[in-house]
Amino acid sequence: MIEYILNILKGALMGAANVIPGVSGGTMALLTGIFEKLINSIKAFDLKAVKLVCGFKFRELFEHIDFKFLSAVGIGVVGSILTFARILEYLFENHPIYIWAFFFGLILASVYFVGKSIQKKGISSLAFFTAGTAVAVGLAFMKPAQENSSFLYLVLCGAVAMCSMILPGLSGSFVLLLMGNYELVMIHAVNTFDFGVLIPVGLGAAAGLAAFARFLSWVFKKFHDQTIALLTGFIFGSLSILWPWKTAIITTFQKGDEIKEKVTGYSYNLPELTAETAIAIAILIAGIAAIALIETSAGKLKK
Repeated sequence: MIEYILNILKGALMGAANVIPGVSGGTMALLTGIFEKLINSIKAFDLKAVKLVCGFKFRELFEHIDFKFLSAVGIGVVGSILTFARILEYLFENHPIYIWAFFFGLILASVYFVGKSIQKKGISSLAFFTAGTAVAVGLAFMKPAQENSSFLYLVLCGAVAMCSMILPGLSGSFVLLLMGNYELVMIHAVNTFDFGVLIPVGLGAAAGLAAFARFLSWVFKKFHDQTIALLTGFIFGSLSILWPWKTAIITTFQKGDEIKEKVTGYSYNLPELTAETAIAIAILIAGIAAIALIETSAGKLKK
């Protein structure tokens, strides 16, 4: 029962991450130690699972897909989005620097603790870490592409966005924006239930998640240290988006009478010597301390 509650809390962290620009649920999954298990559980949705459903063998199905684990994480994700995520949205509107500082501290500390799990540190791991960092930073400064409503491109958008959501250090909505279809998918299609757009995106998301989960599972088994190094680089590179002292570049999307705004970039600044900066730095340190406390407690529980 305690493990089930802990998985709910870990899912809640993943859900909260979905409303933080530049933070992915995959980062929280990796940080809380459930990333590999989550990938393997998703991978379990295979032909065997389909046969078990067709044979009405639900008890065997639940064991095959680790339903207990997935349900706990799912409850946490949904519950967080409906509750805690709204609190975060309020704080972002009223105290953005403090929230950015806290998550900057969380992610900065997670780079160390996740990277520490690399067993054999060497040139190979350093190269993959550098590559991951370069990709994440490059994505952060890319300009959005033009909108494209072709069927195959929408399928590709769904696949890439879903894969990004579970990949630590990359934000699915941000990647969708870079591909030029954020307004089309997240504003127009969702608000008007345009199934001509939602169906191909959904097909791509489902296929991408299933295929990518299997690929990640295989990569983790064959190249564990290199994969961790690459993902750590993704997380480290995402710090460029989380820097607290920045000004958002807002793009306005309009569909009929409805107007939506989306952050499409940032202009970065150095902190000024003010009381607000001092408080932000203290909160940043608190974020680092929180991760250190979690990691220390987790280590004691394992022992």
